[in-house]
Amino acid sequence: MSATPLSSVPNPSGRTESGLPFNARYEAADLEGWIPAERIGVPGAFPYTRGIHSTMYVGRPWTMRQYAGFGSAKESNLRYHQLVKAGTGGLSVAFDLPTQMGMDSDAPLAQGEVGKVGVAIDSLDDMRELFAGIPLGEVSTSMTINAPACILLLLYQIVAEEQGIAAADLKGTIQNDVLKEYIARGTYIYPPRESIRLITDIFKYCQTNLPQWNTISISGYHMAEAGATPVQEVAFTLANGIEYVRAALAAGLEIDDFAPRLAFFFVSRTTILEEVAKFRAARRIWARVMRDEFGAKSEKSQMLRFHTQTAGVQLTAQQPEVNLVRVAVQALAAVFGGTQSLHTNSFDEAIALPTEKAARLALRTQQVIAFETDVTKTVDPFAGSYAVESLTDDMEVEVLRLMAKIEEMGGAAAAIEKSFQKSEIERSAYEVTREIDRGDRVVVGVNKFQISEEEPYTPLRVDPTIGATQCEKLKTLRATRDSAAVDAALAAIKSAAADINENLLPPMKLALTLGATVGEVADQLRAVWGVYRPSENF
Repeated sequence: MSATPLSSVPNPSGRTESGLPFNARYEAADLEGWIPAERIGVPGAFPYTRGIHSTMYVGRPWTMRQYAGFGSAKESNLRYHQLVKAGTGGLSVAFDLPTQMGMDSDAPLAQGEVGKVGVAIDSLDDMRELFAGIPLGEVSTSMTINAPACILLLLYQIVAEEQGIAAADLKGTIQNDVLKEYIARGTYIYPPRESIRLITDIFKYCQTNLPQWNTISISGYHMAEAGATPVQEVAFTLANGIEYVRAALAAGLEIDDFAPRLAFFFVSRTTILEEVAKFRAARRIWARVMRDEFGAKSEKSQMLRFHTQTAGVQLTAQQPEVNLVRVAVQALAAVFGGTQSLHTNSFDEAIALPTEKAARLALRTQQVIAFETDVTKTVDPFAGSYAVESLTDDMEVEVLRLMAKIEEMGGAAAAIEKSFQKSEIERSAYEVTREIDRGDRVVVGVNKFQISEEEPYTPLRVDPTIGATQCEKLKTLRATRDSAAVDAALAAIKSAAADINENLLPPMKLALTLGATVGEVADQLRAVWGVYRPSENF
């Protein structure tokens, strides 16, 4: 089925978030030209439109994760224990900005940022404290870390091995998606080509040492939070995925050796029908790309497995309790769309870090959907819906059109260097802002249904002394470790960075075990590769 040209739509308001036609009434005629049984497919079978498993949630629910991390490792560890006690099925770690940028807490640029948007991790000691009492052989851990992802993964592996857990038994995910950092988020360190080399080193290392670990979570979430439409979110994310696959193949890896460990990360908005169509279209497109373009034979290589987070950008500081409703709707969209794991935002996140109660309510939202509703009693409830099937087709057409445009530019990395994705997202974000300002787009409590006076709210505050405490810990570490051994290990990292044939992770692991810090390891790569300066290209 071909998408209706946008210019032929008589009513501009009858459009989805992506600007696709949105009919007030769908009928069988809208699906003319394809046979539903063939087009919709079977759950658990190519092209996985209806989900990657034949039983989906009928057999077991999705993994319920809660994104958490703030202040010190000790404080975050306490929150993790609270979440595990509340019934979360997987931990998801938020790191502070210095850690995300490969800086130690005592770096000049880290001042005032330590522990603010996530937990501060400077060394192996911090990682030990972060997961103290957490059985790493039983939980699945996701770490939202990109430029220095390999460093945090190695620290996690070392701590697990100290607990007596074999690396081969560890399950979890590192985000490790640097390309989207250049597009939307900004926590990059090294130039794109060198960053991709580091990612392929991680692929190789995990294939041998951590075979059950998801080596990358290719993220559309952050692009969506920056303003990308659903079409842009999927197109740019899948284009980045193709770039990573090509890099891995160029590095000598076999497609079916690494592709089963690729994962994706999408947002889920309040627009349920389009979001369901988005997830279905994304699975269908990726399955065909992997089979037809890259020749993947394994079904697991063809499956698009993804984590979802509810839309933080749609939360409001005004009447924050209303966010509980928004998050519930967004979570339903993710579940109807067939997500493999889900994080639900806390209602107070537009104001500050979530309180313990808010985080628990966010988790309870998922539990109510999983155990009190009937949406898990059947696979893909929207299959055969005139509206959703038509929207899925329209979404697929527009995503493929945008992906083709990126291919014409030479692929995702080349398009990033031309600032294509970034400018497209900024244009979409600007239009949404204008619609809200004009009142064309209703945001409850913001431009409609306001109240004269907000109820008082006491937010969670990070201990302001955390920065000084981390600096003291670093001072003690450097004074007590074997400096000569650490220096030699850091020199080995620097040497490996200059040799494309060397895998960087083994020398990194040795250095971290000896007491090298996150910043010191990252600095060895900075010394050889330099840092990325967007002003040089844009």
